[in-house]
Amino acid sequence: MEKIRKRYTGKIAVITASTQGIGFCIAERLGIEGASVVISSRKQKNVDDAVEKLKSKGINVLGVVCHVSNEEQRKNLIEQTIQEYGKIDVIVSNAAVNPTPDTILNTQESALDKLWEVNVKAPVLLLQEAAPHLTIGSAIIFISSITAYQPMPLMTMYGVTKTALHGLTKALATEMAPKTRVNCVAPGYIPTHFSGIITRSDPIRHIFEEATLLKRFGTTEDIANATAFLASDEASYITGETLVVSGGMNARL
Repeated sequence: MEKIRKRYTGKIAVITASTQGIGFCIAERLGIEGASVVISSRKQKNVDDAVEKLKSKGINVLGVVCHVSNEEQRKNLIEQTIQEYGKIDVIVSNAAVNPTPDTILNTQESALDKLWEVNVKAPVLLLQEAAPHLTIGSAIIFISSITAYQPMPLMTMYGVTKTALHGLTKALATEMAPKTRVNCVAPGYIPTHFSGIITRSDPIRHIFEEATLLKRFGTTEDIANATAFLASDEASYITGETLVVSGGMNARL
């Protein structure tokens, strides 16, 4: 059996939107490697269920209800983390929405506001709260998307907001150096509840699988692996970069 590395022993990791899918898998991976993880999502039941799953694996976990676009809940997320652990070593910004399949010119203003609020503005405001508590050598990871490079049908404005995260990654890497590294992971199409409109329909699924060089969708574990690397000391000389994890899809764009 492969020996589990413990790259995060003694470290505190905050992961948003982390009670299912990619966010949960990242929390699980960091926790198995020794981190104390702080998970969050909008619903208390989802938080409670995820906490129990992680605890059953021997992971030290704190669960907090947090809708990232809610100012008080963002503040509470950071405050509870500091009350419990006293510091933050890693932040993974994973929360995102895609409220409409409309084309850009048909997207309603209310949907534009929601996309901006959750996908771009909220990560900035969360980091403003967290920055005073980040340790020297800390790491921030934004979870972007392959759609940042080539917005796809049904996800056009979503892709634009993910492109913005790439610019934010570079700008914050400059601003927060040398104390904190800032990087980004851009997943390809990963079967989760969020991506169900693409990954659960056989005809559509086949089209997108064929668009990859590896002829398959990725897994949440693939994204957790990439995130765990970028947030670890093994990536101590990497900042301001976006790692695309898309099975080669980006090579064709």
